[in-house]
Amino acid sequence: MIKEVDLLLKPALIGSNEAIRKIAARKANIPVEKVNAIRILKRSIDARKKTPHFWVKVAVYSGEKMGALYETVKFAKPDNRFTVGIIGSGPAGMFAALRLLELGIKPVILERGSDVQLRRRDLRAIQQEGKVNPDSNYCFGEGGAGTYSDGKLYTRSTKRGDLRKITARLVQHGAVEDILVDTHPHVGSNKLPKIVENIRKTILENGGEYHFNSKVTDLIVDDQKIKGVVINDNQERIFDAVILATGHSARDIFELLQSKKIFMEQKPFAMGVRIEHPQALIDKIQYKMPERDSNLPAASYSLNCQINGRGVYSFCMCPGGIVIPAATAPGEIVLNGMSVSRRDSPFANSGMVVEITENDLAKYKEFGVFAGIELQKAVEKATFDAGDGSQKAPAQRVTDFVRHKVSGSLPDTSYIPGIFSADLHEILPENISARLTGGLKYFSKRVNGYYTDEAILLGSETRTSSPIRIPRDKDSYQHVEVEGLFPAGEGAGYAGGILSAAIDGHNSASLVAKFIKTL
Repeated sequence: MIKEVDLLLKPALIGSNEAIRKIAARKANIPVEKVNAIRILKRSIDARKKTPHFWVKVAVYSGEKMGALYETVKFAKPDNRFTVGIIGSGPAGMFAALRLLELGIKPVILERGSDVQLRRRDLRAIQQEGKVNPDSNYCFGEGGAGTYSDGKLYTRSTKRGDLRKITARLVQHGAVEDILVDTHPHVGSNKLPKIVENIRKTILENGGEYHFNSKVTDLIVDDQKIKGVVINDNQERIFDAVILATGHSARDIFELLQSKKIFMEQKPFAMGVRIEHPQALIDKIQYKMPERDSNLPAASYSLNCQINGRGVYSFCMCPGGIVIPAATAPGEIVLNGMSVSRRDSPFANSGMVVEITENDLAKYKEFGVFAGIELQKAVEKATFDAGDGSQKAPAQRVTDFVRHKVSGSLPDTSYIPGIFSADLHEILPENISARLTGGLKYFSKRVNGYYTDEAILLGSETRTSSPIRIPRDKDSYQHVEVEGLFPAGEGAGYAGGILSAAIDGHNSASLVAKFIKTL
């Protein structure tokens, strides 16, 4: 017999399997001595009441054996009749490759950056020396931007595919099983590199190819059909199909598509700043207690409002995390956030961004589909030019920003390159800074304690998503004009985060297989 029951547990009980077993047996009306096993199916935190609790859905086993928590996929080596090129090794590219191997098709991943081990050298250079390697940084390299991130796996794209299948592949390659049951799962930047490396090993061991430092510099297109690519200006590779999964910061790929007259279109995106609080303050606000219980994770938040017809909202919130330099070229400052699996930094950070629409891009109208990218570039350059030529970020206390006052001093920050005091209103476009001001005023009334001089804003958060979409047919996922070209993931404008990008890559590979059968 297997019974599923819902439990409301105090934090002190969440780590005790024996206590959960007894409570679950009682709730299931089964004598505890007849319970041979329990399994947690879902787990979430409810902090709405006076004291936070865990909601836990448990399967109670009596006289039944537990099966495997997830299905392990066994990959068969492809027969090599067909080969698919995958440009980019981020979540979309990696999971496209895994899916192709499931279907007996050979994937060839082309990654402009380094593998995860060598990539760390370039991350150290930007953090400590302010040196940006345009091909190996927090955005480019094995695993893409997701490798050195919080590893958040929450997505609202629940209808796009089998989320559990994706998370199960991550567990199969080294992620903790908790991600299969937590409502807001995360992996952690300290765990992701090894998982990414394990995925690469699976792909190689089963007949796929991986090529690092292999930048795609041209597309071979004949009669509106893609035939292959040119790598590093001198090497041609011919493929039966190409999955374009380059991420939202590969601006040279957008330029390449434009030079080949391959259709693209503008899409909405958002820009703003990173906001950073002491984690203890966010814990106090969210959990309504002086100090966080040791069994509770670092608290997170999600905020949104409308200011003058545009959304102002928190984005990519990293509890117990750090702010990182995510520039992909010299002469710019781009910020993002990350955290390790323990989320034990004394700081909490989040993007605080404003929706950008076509009306905001009038100044850049002459750039056509690249108007959004030009706005990004302008803000990133202005942020860099405000400083001393390093990756130090301009910062302002939240209260001073709202009062249009340069901060006389700044609190400690997690941002390793360092910060300096500046008026962010002079760096950000007025339509962004004014709405951020309005949003912060609104949040100060809704969330007691959030608006404080202990919190700072750091400039600038510009790469929330791609300002460009590479249109594809909704049924075949092929580009609307180029046969055999499959745009996928964040860079194509069809995903926003690790999980949604992985699902999109997986789905794209399935449709590539259908396309190949017609050749």
